[in-house]
Amino acid sequence: MKPKVTENEQYLSASNRITGVVVMVIGLAGLVDIVVEWRTLGGLLVAALIGILMIVAYVGLVRPSVTLRPDGLMIRNHIRDHHVPWHRIEDVDVTDILRVHTSTGKIRCPGVQLVMKDLRKQRVGGRKLGADNSISRADFVVDRIDNHRERYAKTAEGEITTTWAKPELIAVAVLAVVAVVAQFLR
Repeated sequence: MKPKVTENEQYLSASNRITGVVVMVIGLAGLVDIVVEWRTLGGLLVAALIGILMIVAYVGLVRPSVTLRPDGLMIRNHIRDHHVPWHRIEDVDVTDILRVHTSTGKIRCPGVQLVMKDLRKQRVGGRKLGADNSISRADFVVDRIDNHRERYAKTAEGEITTTWAKPELIAVAVLAVVAVVAQFLR
């Protein structure tokens, strides 16, 4: 049986993702402590606030990514998802983060970003950049997007669509309501 080969490629910031997971694990430890020790409305308030901070860590550090698919480029930003068909992409470049230029404007992609240390090394011309630096990685992603655009733009269809990250926004809203109610009932 042959393994299923997927044509999807996903790029993200590994260091941001690791930091986000560490923050969420620390938050989870705090929630476990609250469940075990603080069975009060004050504990519920603190638990809701920790939950909000965990979601903010997820949204800010873990969620952003760029996925190259045969039907287009999927850009997952902090609270919105953009699906850009290949024929709608006019240009791609990297400043501090990846930018996709379309006829409707630029879409910034925090899932692929440059590390300031690498930018300083490049500008100053000091020590040589390593093969695993963020500049070469970002350039690699730009090259992959250009490659996919050349391959799939002729057959691509559709318009740019943008959707909100509904589960994350709903979770924050519910936890905020729980926090407010717990504060008033305390």
